[in-house]
Amino acid sequence: MISQVFILSSKGDHLIYKDFRGEAGCDAVNKFYEMVTTLTGDQPPVVMKHKELHYVHIRQGGLYWVATTKADSSPFTIIEFLNRLTALIKDYCGCLSEKSVRMNFALIYEVLDEVVDFGYIQTTSTDILKNFIQTEAVSAKPLSLFDLSNVGLFGADTQQNKVAPSVAATRPIMSSRGEQGGKNEIFVDVIERISVVIGANGVLMKADIEGEIRVKCYMPSCSEMRIGLNEEFSIGKSQLRGYGAAVRVDECSFHQAVRLDEFDTYRILKLCPSQGEQTVMQYQLCDDLPTAPPFRLFSSIERDTGGRLLIYLKLRCDLPPKSAAINVSITIPIPKGSLSLSQELSSPDQSAELQPQNKAVHWEIPRFPGGAQLSALFKLEVPGLSSASLQEVGSISLSFELPKYTCTGLQIRFLRLSPIQPGASQRWVRYVTHSDSYTIRI
Repeated sequence: MISQVFILSSKGDHLIYKDFRGEAGCDAVNKFYEMVTTLTGDQPPVVMKHKELHYVHIRQGGLYWVATTKADSSPFTIIEFLNRLTALIKDYCGCLSEKSVRMNFALIYEVLDEVVDFGYIQTTSTDILKNFIQTEAVSAKPLSLFDLSNVGLFGADTQQNKVAPSVAATRPIMSSRGEQGGKNEIFVDVIERISVVIGANGVLMKADIEGEIRVKCYMPSCSEMRIGLNEEFSIGKSQLRGYGAAVRVDECSFHQAVRLDEFDTYRILKLCPSQGEQTVMQYQLCDDLPTAPPFRLFSSIERDTGGRLLIYLKLRCDLPPKSAAINVSITIPIPKGSLSLSQELSSPDQSAELQPQNKAVHWEIPRFPGGAQLSALFKLEVPGLSSASLQEVGSISLSFELPKYTCTGLQIRFLRLSPIQPGASQRWVRYVTHSDSYTIRI
């Protein structure tokens, strides 16, 4: 049973607030953000409690998606609900971002009215809801994460199975009035999230990858789709196959609609896609990376003759030369009481700012080419700087996105539809890797 649902920006701005039962006041929103921002550590707990109110939240699209409850409810049920809610909003609005939520607040309130009734979850099916939602979504074009103009499909017909950038991913699902408003299109997205911990000596201590294959279908007459994966794709070390570099995962699960009669032999997934978005396959690779981690950091921390704290960082991107990371953000914990920051950055497109309330310096890099190396020198004024203050410069965390790249090496060989679609149809395959938690100890 859910009392409230609200969505906050990363800065704590109130974007959406819905009270279903009147059991808790709107001050619960401010209390949640206060608890999240005052906790130490890289990631706050998913479930928190204040007095009699339980807070369950997830982070998606840089936003906090929060549900509160006073009942003895299963937190896993609420987490699953929040994940489905974010997928539902993304299905309608095209992307998850603060701008998208602000532009579609009326639609989101309408969706919440349909999926939850007096705190009880009703449905999160896009196919069902599209017959009741009347508000039209406003598309907010996201950053270009899927610029795949240089990527091809191996073994696929280049005329019928092409890969190219498209803004159609930002388009909402087809309305119930049948206005498709464009071409018949289908999207296959390979999305991976990487978690890494690198020790102060540069040794990789932990590396996990969670991935999924999502299908977005806007073809009303598609009866069967066949997705061909790498022929050398292996599940577990005991099933390594192929003559080249094997693509291996530890665990793999499939949507119940996927037929696997050709998977063991040919690594082909067969399904009848439904309208909207669905995750057809999920996989995980634990304690292993087939290639070097995307980033390496070399650091030096000392105190100069003027009593300032000097932090010198040299960051190297170990992606292939034709790849690049975008939206790279580096968070450096600093001693409390730091007053001012001066900086020397190796390129003009970089930026950095001091955030005393978070006791951190944020270093932003819009685009980081593979094989490149960037550096930064931060000079901090810290009253009463001592050897103990130097210990407050803790582990550095990175967040980034890697378009056109998968850390496991998973690729789509072909994408075939039957029956052959009448008229013009488009098929798109896109790859992206997100940082889930990327920590480098210094």
